[in-house]
Amino acid sequence: MEQSFLAYLRGRTRGLPQVDVGIGDDAAVYAVGDSEVKQVACTDQIIDGVDFLSESQPLASIGYKSIAINLSDIAAMGARPTAALVTLALPQDNATEIAGEVYEGILEACQEYGVAIAGGDLSTYDGVLSISVTMLGTVTGPWLRSAAVEGDAVFVSGSLGGSILGRHLRPVPRIRLAEQLRKHVDVHAAIDVSDGFSLDLDRMLAASRVGIEMDIERIPISQAANELAQTTGRSPLQHAWSDGEDFELIFTVSADDAQRLADLPPDALETQVTRIGTVVGRTGLWKRNPGSKLERVFPQGYVHGETDVEATVSP
Repeated sequence: MEQSFLAYLRGRTRGLPQVDVGIGDDAAVYAVGDSEVKQVACTDQIIDGVDFLSESQPLASIGYKSIAINLSDIAAMGARPTAALVTLALPQDNATEIAGEVYEGILEACQEYGVAIAGGDLSTYDGVLSISVTMLGTVTGPWLRSAAVEGDAVFVSGSLGGSILGRHLRPVPRIRLAEQLRKHVDVHAAIDVSDGFSLDLDRMLAASRVGIEMDIERIPISQAANELAQTTGRSPLQHAWSDGEDFELIFTVSADDAQRLADLPPDALETQVTRIGTVVGRTGLWKRNPGSKLERVFPQGYVHGETDVEATVSP
């Protein structure tokens, strides 16, 4: 539903004034005056029962998550956050207490990443807790999903899978990593992992009209994915492939810059970045099997309005 509606919306808004980067990327980019520094804006909403469970999860962590997931979109653009607008739709019962606890997490995240709270809105109604955040920032030369080129090396930060064990409530938005990457390499394309590693990878490559030849065995698997696999009947790789809410960065750089990353000292970046493949002209996700035969693999992850997306993955 989400992707088809976005395609419809892009068509319906063509007659309106346009921004530099609009619907379809991790954030909007628009110019203010003649400055080379552009403004960036993104927004995301999380809802009780869909994105969190207020009865069993700390409200402060839920507030923290609402800020962190928007910061992740800012990081995916190679941008720097400046301010947030926060809107809370609160259940009528205990609204003031709920708002106070949620805001403790919001304030913690904003303090950690140097973000001002510029305003927002509060309302109460006969419904569940919903938090909507609009994050503002600045960027020079934004990273786009659509700028990967054949021959690029594809990297992913951190490790993947098993976020449901708790990491999804306290994700680490890769703001600092984006700043560090800018100092060392020229990132061509980027996206953050929100709906699932393979699904978001496929979206970035589709936007660039290219594909990837993958080293499946190099996908970095988290300890949480290994733990989760012991109870789900799915392999750690399947969890890393599709679980979502990792909020790591997938990005591409030239072959020369890939070597520069390999040559960096261990403490140059806040987390590891792992090369997981090479951009190819043939669209889709491909892995090379013994005997050099290519096999297509398919993305899996969370799709808004659908229950699942099928995958074919071999460890």
